Amino acid sequence: MSFPRVAVLGLSLLALGACSPGAPKGVDKDTLDAAVSRAIGDPASCLLIAEQGSGKLVYRYNTHTACARPLPACAGAGATEQQTLDQLLKATLKDGQPRTLSCSSTSDASRGVGWASGPIPGKGLVYAAMMEGDRAFPGRMMADRLASAFKDAGL
Repeated sequence: MSFPRVAVLGLSLLALGACSPGAPKGVDKDTLDAAVSRAIGDPASCLLIAEQGSGKLVYRYNTHTACARPLPACAGAGATEQQTLDQLLKATLKDGQPRTLSCSSTSDASRGVGWASGPIPGKGLVYAAMMEGDRAFPGRMMADRLASAFKDAGL
């Protein structure tokens, strides 16, 4: 006897949900989701939070697909190098330095990308965020808005 297709799909979705990080210890995921949504919420934005020492991912805002897109790294004038949010997170984990970058993400400058990353003070956590679209915030603005969101969520 085989499982009905719906049951297999349901189990697959449960397995995917189990792989997704929840929230940092002591922080309510729904509260953090709402605070991040107010700060940088958009279907094309993403936020990752990891433990400083181990690099273990403890939180993701948005889907893996939205977070994994390679976009312009915004490093230098006319640079064509691309990066993913995971690469930015790893660089920030390595050196602990904050980063705020932004640039056009299309050749006609109709869309932009903003990158922000850095340590979350006093928490042993590091974050990396990305926003892309026709209304993307610059990296510095994202960092400011996220600092407030982290405080609002108890980070």
